[in-house]
Amino acid sequence: MQTRRYHHGDLRAALLTRAEQTLREKGPGALSLRELARDLGVSHAAPSRHFKDKQALLDALALAGFERLDEALAASRTAGETFADRLGRLVRAYVDFALANAELLDLMYTVKHDPAASEALITAAQRLGATAVELVAEGQRSGEVREGPVDDIAMPVFTTLHGFASFAVSGVLSAEQVGSGLDAVIAYMVRGCAPR
Repeated sequence: MQTRRYHHGDLRAALLTRAEQTLREKGPGALSLRELARDLGVSHAAPSRHFKDKQALLDALALAGFERLDEALAASRTAGETFADRLGRLVRAYVDFALANAELLDLMYTVKHDPAASEALITAAQRLGATAVELVAEGQRSGEVREGPVDDIAMPVFTTLHGFASFAVSGVLSAEQVGSGLDAVIAYMVRGCAPR
């Protein structure tokens, strides 16, 4: 039996790309460092230079997902808009990401709760929550969001958003319901944050 030599230019990136494809096509149970190595034409030991085990690969996939989601949410922000406009753009960016990356989003939320999750992954997940908190805090400063502990106001906003996105990607909601229901969900969240 002839072993293949390590010859890939950026094996780490190639492993992550192929792992995400496998995740989309077959789910996390089908991910295997040995299979990824075979798919990429490298020795079965080559991936261990970048990921000590499957959990490390899952952590890296989830971390990359949080970073991409963070970028999408940051890109949705426009200065000078009302709280309702900023919230609406953030909600749409989150739901768009979820619809385009359903399996990855599920992995992101599963892996971040693993006791062995890396510090970088935990920090990335916390940044997502901080985005919602900062949006609410900005709304409070402009008088568009009711007074009170920011976390207590942001948590229902984020859980409503994530719940809607989860229903959208799981098929509980049809594409038509997602399209027509999103405005109603945003309006519901804005009312929930409004000054009393």
